[in-house]
Amino acid sequence: MNSMLTQEQKIEIVKRGFSRRSLARFGALMGAGAALPFYNEPALAQLSNLGRLPPDAVKINANENPLGPCAEAAEAIHSVVSKGGRYMYEETFDFAKTLADQEGLKPNYVMASPGSSEPLHRSVLAFTSPSKPFVMGDPGYEAGQRAAAFIGSKVIRVPLTKTYAHDVKAMAAASQDTGLIYICNPNNPSGTVTPKADIEWLVANKPAGSILLLDEAYIHLSNEAFGTDLVAQDKDVIILRTFSKLYGMAGLRAGAAIARPDLLAKIQAYGAGALPVTGMIGAHASLKVKSLVAERRKIIGGIREDVFAWMTKKGYSFVPSVSNKFMVDTRRPGREVVQEMAAQKVYIGRVWQAWPNHVRVSIGTKEEMAKFKVAFEKVMG
Repeated sequence: MNSMLTQEQKIEIVKRGFSRRSLARFGALMGAGAALPFYNEPALAQLSNLGRLPPDAVKINANENPLGPCAEAAEAIHSVVSKGGRYMYEETFDFAKTLADQEGLKPNYVMASPGSSEPLHRSVLAFTSPSKPFVMGDPGYEAGQRAAAFIGSKVIRVPLTKTYAHDVKAMAAASQDTGLIYICNPNNPSGTVTPKADIEWLVANKPAGSILLLDEAYIHLSNEAFGTDLVAQDKDVIILRTFSKLYGMAGLRAGAAIARPDLLAKIQAYGAGALPVTGMIGAHASLKVKSLVAERRKIIGGIREDVFAWMTKKGYSFVPSVSNKFMVDTRRPGREVVQEMAAQKVYIGRVWQAWPNHVRVSIGTKEEMAKFKVAFEKVMG
């Protein structure tokens, strides 16, 4: 795996304070794809890979969108399958250009990717080190911290505020030498928002040389403003987008990193290869459906608010979310509730160490959430 690194990269990585043993881990992470080297079987079980489930199971553990791709995307994907023997790089370029146009950016500010996790990992490789920490909210999406720990970078976790936003002032003060500040907005797992004004403050006040990695995987599910204006201003910001959530393409793998060309060049150096043409053409078709975001936001939001109304009526405590998942207070170890729900064939999400008595629940279909209500009331007694 070490051979995936150029000689220049090896020298640069050692200069950043990594040991030569870390070089192999860089190579492993670069070549891993979906088979991430720091996810062993117990770790995968704790995340979203549950193996084959019963046919009547309710799977609301991975923030997936059961609506799947829109009709236009599905048709485009079907039409291109017979041409799958070609790399068809032009489809990737066309997708990136359309996304850039919609965001008011030049095409070289967008790097297409298979989902958003890959550019997240590449950013960790490019901008963190033993002396350049990865700073994140707690609880927060774990992929970046796991990648950082795997290669030997320092990780600093900053608790969310009382309103469940990222504590931007504490994150800015976490280290004078921060490499990467990671904010998922809306946050995963809490589904809560960090105000745009706070993010703008962080960009203006973060340690010199550090990069803000703004993960907008769930932004379309909320009414929050995008952060791409910060990229248009050439700030030290990389934005992650994915088509796995609102667009319903988790299994098809499409996404993008949006940033200044020099920042994209640094993360491009830690990966290569053609992207799945099915994902690229499906994402491109989705972008062209002007009503899609508003329609799906309304559908998912309606189901979410129905569940919240029911939980409030029943006296259950939860964190108000604007996303397609939420954290519920189980009032006892959350892992017990996860296991007991699984016995009812309802598979909910995982538990974060920072909130051991909470568990994440994804928003499924109306029918799936009806089954969730029955099982949850039974488990909670």
